[in-house]
Amino acid sequence: MGWLVPIITLLRTKLQQLNVASKFCEPLIAALLSGLEKRFGEMLTDPELIAAAILVPKFKTCWTSDENILKLGLNLRSHLDCQAENHISEGSQSSEEEDFFSSLKKTSPLETTQQLDAYLGCPRDTVEVLKSFPAVCQLSLKLNMALPASAACERLFTVAGLIFRPKRACTGSKNFENQLLLRLNNAYW
Repeated sequence: MGWLVPIITLLRTKLQQLNVASKFCEPLIAALLSGLEKRFGEMLTDPELIAAAILVPKFKTCWTSDENILKLGLNLRSHLDCQAENHISEGSQSSEEEDFFSSLKKTSPLETTQQLDAYLGCPRDTVEVLKSFPAVCQLSLKLNMALPASAACERLFTVAGLIFRPKRACTGSKNFENQLLLRLNNAYW
């Protein structure tokens, strides 16, 4: 999830730069830009997707310079605070016999926001940097975790089953992939 918004934002920026430099492809570039806006416009302002992008160490906040988008995404401090409060309440429900030192492991909301600030200030951009910030790592896993099953996956396999019939057993993988892509996106063409 965290890769979607930065990639679409970067693609839009590159297309806008091409639009200025291009003389002959302006209609094509305009159509691509309007298609991106039509398909991904709402997603580009979704606070959860923006927060997921910020929690990918490769991107953090460098993929956009728009302060309003960053403010939407940096509302993840409230997610971190809720996560810390949930962790505290879960720890109090467990019996003392399970973990005698559980009260020492609790993190306060202030510590989690400090972890977020330290994460954003960290110059490294590898995934290992998340291990240094446990609260940020947990939220990153929560926001960037792919769902194991969804309606979209079920629809994909159903349509693939309709395309790949015994009479089409010799269809090449590229042809099959193109047919699947066209069938699933027939609303756009």
